[in-house]
Amino acid sequence: MNLTVNGKKAAIADKESLSISGLLDELNVADPLYVTVELNGDIMERINFDSTLVRDGDEIEFLYFMGGGRG
Repeated sequence: MNLTVNGKKAAIADKESLSISGLLDELNVADPLYVTVELNGDIMERINFDSTLVRDGDEIEFLYFMGGGRG
């Protein structure tokens, strides 16, 4: 399966589809509990990570939102 992940080409061997949760595991994504996933331009709800499939040609962005500022 060929994907675009964070703007870069990525190949997942021996997979035709994979859940978002499975993709997070497969790619060893840092801090998977804190990542927001955008799939083909749509922000995915965490509750759907196990049931939403990623397929060949999909575009995925892993986003981390940080709080902060002056105190």
